[in-house]
Order: sequence, then structure tokens, then C-alpha cells
Amino acid sequence: MKKWMKFSLLAVLPAVFLTTACDDDDEDSPMVEQKANVMVVHAAPNAPTVDLFVDGTKVNSTALAYPRNTGYLQVAAGSRNVKVAPSGAGAANAVIDANLNLTANTNYSVFAAGPLTALTAVVVEDNLTAPAAGRAHVRFIHLSPDAPNVDVVVQGTTSNLFSNIQYKGSTAFKPVNAGTYTLLVQPVGTDVNAVTANVTLQAGKIYTVFAKGFLNPPAGNNNSLGAEVIMNN
Repeated sequence: MKKWMKFSLLAVLPAVFLTTACDDDDEDSPMVEQKANVMVVHAAPNAPTVDLFVDGTKVNSTALAYPRNTGYLQVAAGSRNVKVAPSGAGAANAVIDANLNLTANTNYSVFAAGPLTALTAVVVEDNLTAPAAGRAHVRFIHLSPDAPNVDVVVQGTTSNLFSNIQYKGSTAFKPVNAGTYTLLVQPVGTDVNAVTANVTLQAGKIYTVFAKGFLNPPAGNNNSLGAEVIMNN
């Protein structure tokens, strides 16, 4: 599944180049552009479609809508300025304006999170180490702005898969056996299933599950609490 907005660090921008010293009788080595991989996810349930700017350059050809994502984009490593603006409004009208430090050869997910009046970027580093044979990796990120801390339970088991995740909180990737699961998202201390999500986890794949939408949607908004699944590899 794809995801969304705010900090579309897409762009193949001018980056940091490294020059390798050579012996006197060698030719100069070619410069190597250092890059990071960045996925931007639109996770703000009452925000419009957005455009993404990296160092002032628009990097998306199609407006990014909730709850979609860009997939991984190669971005020049180093300090990058990222802006997210309503589609067609231009960088000068950005609702998010952030400087991100990106390490070369590292994977990141950037979630535009929160209600429209308080949008922020949630940046997490993505460990895409391959799962063991027959296993998948899964993590959980809480991005429902009006929901309390939650546990994530696998239906039919007695222990939590993830425990006490607060808003904007994220877990590390956890190895699980490949298969189909029913995940129950429950407010901490209750057995109330605020979200019930059926997910199929394939062997060798890496997944992010994030809570999206409003527990109590405001008037005119239909984005109720749910779960979105992203395949990271």
C-alpha cells in the first residue's frame, strides 16, 4: 500500500559528493553522489491533497492524498529542507517546513501526522534487514490524533504483539511467522477493539501497520479510526 504526504523527500537533488584520493599515477576517481531512501506518507486525516518540495523544488507530479505514500524515493544525503503545501498553493504556503538530516544508504519513512491545525512530521528510520526463512517483519505506528495509548493484540492469543503505544509512537520491526492475522487495536487497559484489521504477512516481506483516522471524526469528516498497511520491501 502506498502512503502519504508532508515531507516528500523525493528528488534526486544535488548532494554531497565524496572525492577519493588516488595514487599520483592514477586518474581521479569519479565523484559519488550519496543518497538516502525516503518514503513520505500522508497520514493527516483531515488534510487536503498536498505537493512536496525538497530544497525548494517540487518533487511530485501527482498530488499526494490521504492515506497514500510515495514509495521509497532517492534523495541526496545531508541536510534537506522539506516543505509540504496544499496542492497548487506553492512552497510559500507550506503547512510543514522542516530540515531533515539524512544519512547516506539509510531508509526513512516520514509521516505527515496530526489534524490540519497541528500538522507535524513523524520521522522513523526503517531497518530493512531481510527476515529469516518463513518469517516476516512487522511494526506498528500510532497516528490517530485523538486516540489514547493502545495495545496491538493478535486475535486468538493471550499476549500483546505491541504494548502501550502512544500517539506518534512507533515500534521496532518484530519477526513473526508468515501467515494471515487478525490484529486488534485496543485502548490500553481495555478489551475494546477500536480497530480490527486482517493482514496477510508474506515470508521475506517487511510491513508497517499504522493507526489512521479519528476515533471521533469531526463534523463533515468520514475518516474514522482504522489501520493502513504498507509493504516496505
